[in-house]
Amino acid sequence: MTAITPALLQDTGALRNHVGARQLLSNTLTMAWRGLIKIRRTPEQLIDVTVQPILFTVMFAYIFGGAIAGNVQQYLPLMIPGILVQTVITTSMVTGVQLREDMDKGVFDRFKSLPIARIAPLAGALLTDTLRYAIATTLTFATGWVMGYHPAGGFGAVVLAGLIVMLCAWSLSWIWAFFGVIARSASSVQGISMIVLFPLTFLSNAFVPADSLPSWLRAFANVNPVSHLVTAVRDLANNGQLGMAAVWAVLGGVVVVATFAPLTVRAYMRKA
Repeated sequence: MTAITPALLQDTGALRNHVGARQLLSNTLTMAWRGLIKIRRTPEQLIDVTVQPILFTVMFAYIFGGAIAGNVQQYLPLMIPGILVQTVITTSMVTGVQLREDMDKGVFDRFKSLPIARIAPLAGALLTDTLRYAIATTLTFATGWVMGYHPAGGFGAVVLAGLIVMLCAWSLSWIWAFFGVIARSASSVQGISMIVLFPLTFLSNAFVPADSLPSWLRAFANVNPVSHLVTAVRDLANNGQLGMAAVWAVLGGVVVVATFAPLTVRAYMRKA
């Protein structure tokens, strides 16, 4: 067995710094496959994107449907987009939590000795989590369909709405990945993300019309980026319309990635 010497580590680091685009893609896909294997071995990791959408959809519909819209059927077109956005963007925190857990367990220290692209473990983790978003999106719409929600916008509009939500969740995952790199523990990453995401999702138009809120809260809900995303999903799913809310949602996601992707990569490369 070859001994790991400083010279060997230096040579490995040089290889890791001079990888081509093809090797970067190959390494990223390999790391993404590693994430899928972890899910297959511990399927309980998917509880938040399998059980939660179904539970929240059924629970919110029957608890709030009569009070807010008169009955469950009339509430579903308002609620399903809100549940979808809440579930998917909340799932984005998993990226940072699992990244921090891997770093705490020393997994990334092992990657340092391999002749792979330094950024591949991070890129692979971000790629794997798109599967989680897709599962949550599909199950939310499927549960709504079973309960009687048939989007008038059509299948194509529903798919586009789901893709926009997944894009925004993926952009948010860069924020939590950044905290995953710089935070001291996985629990702190989860705590920070919950403190940010829960007020944003509930103090929005996700579950009640913004017009029904007190004036001060309505002002916040109207500028809340989550409200723009929920409105975009409603316009597409219920009316088949791609309005300005979708433009603002996508633009917001681009701004988040442009801001936090460089910060995350810079912080990660210092430790990788």
